[in-house]
Amino acid sequence: MNRQRLIGLLLAGASFTALAHNAFALDGQEIVTNFNKLTSANGVTLSAEGTEVDGDTVTLTGAKLTVSAATTQEPNDTVLPLGDVTLEGVTEEEGNYTIEKASFADIDVKEKEGGVTAKDIYLEGLYLPANAEPGSLDSLMMPETVHIGAVVVTDKGKEVASLDEVTANYTLSDDESKIDMDASVSGIKIDASSAPDPKAQDTIKALGLETISGDITMKADWTLADGKMNLTEYAFDFDNVGRLDVTFSMSGYTLDFVKNMQEALKAAEANPNKEAGQQALGMAMLGLMQQLSYNGASIRFEDAGITAKALDYAGKQQGVDGKQFAQSLKGMAPMMLAQLNIPDLQAQISSAINAYLDDPKSIEVSATPGQPLPVPQIMGAAMGNPADLAKTLNVQVKANAE
Repeated sequence: MNRQRLIGLLLAGASFTALAHNAFALDGQEIVTNFNKLTSANGVTLSAEGTEVDGDTVTLTGAKLTVSAATTQEPNDTVLPLGDVTLEGVTEEEGNYTIEKASFADIDVKEKEGGVTAKDIYLEGLYLPANAEPGSLDSLMMPETVHIGAVVVTDKGKEVASLDEVTANYTLSDDESKIDMDASVSGIKIDASSAPDPKAQDTIKALGLETISGDITMKADWTLADGKMNLTEYAFDFDNVGRLDVTFSMSGYTLDFVKNMQEALKAAEANPNKEAGQQALGMAMLGLMQQLSYNGASIRFEDAGITAKALDYAGKQQGVDGKQFAQSLKGMAPMMLAQLNIPDLQAQISSAINAYLDDPKSIEVSATPGQPLPVPQIMGAAMGNPADLAKTLNVQVKANAE
């Protein structure tokens, strides 16, 4: 045998050995098992009719998700067919699997006269450990990216709603102490011109809402040590309507809290009496809320033209113009607010309403106490004396503030 032929055979043998090793190392069913170890605690399980391995690609055929009735409060489990799921860039080490990308079949659901389609659905950066320690970061199946492409909803052959893209990203800090999250739903379009109720059609036309378009954005961060979760932006921004932005902050949502919550859910699922299991889960959740603290929240609306249209439309129903109707609202506000029996807050709200109706720019309600408040304390105050709760939470109402 000559030298070149010997080298060629050795190289071919090495390649075959590497491929064979990879094929034997990747086990599609083991991937499903690892997935379920992470998600079953949340009432979700994955199954597949079969698995196929080709190099570092694993295909789950006939896959479906089952959502436990204990999670959805429904009488029976919910089954969601996924079709074939393709896992690319799969690597395995001591039973732990890393997946670069998990792609799902396009959705094309038709029901009676309508339907929903969605495409380009995938997850990136998945880690499925063989035995994640409960309450650890590995026990949370958190992909780096979630993506859904164009979605279209039709009714009677007409497109009534669509969106261009949904994305969500999760970024773990280098020291693994914090997770930053951002998400967006872009290119939303809703055709509201075909509302079945004639009165609703008149209202939609008067407000210029025959076609609604806009985006939704979200930003948040989660510090693992103290369980502080900040929702710094959750905005609905629609053309010719306005921007509604919600913020929220709480503490105590630690990994240990998540672990206890998962254990409560698992116990509810194991209970043969579904109703009793759900009741026990509710009680467990109330107990877990003792660990949570409220830091603050706000809701802000920035007008983009809808307020003036709404005043004009409402005024027309009363035989007056929009400005006259706004003046009547300003006159009625103090009497309506008197029922609150919270003088300071009533004055704030009345002042904000007057300023906003005179010049609709923005209005904001915030509730930010001087220090974090345990959730049970807030619940107790709400049931005991709501007037004191407004003071405790430091409720503020402002209009046209920068």
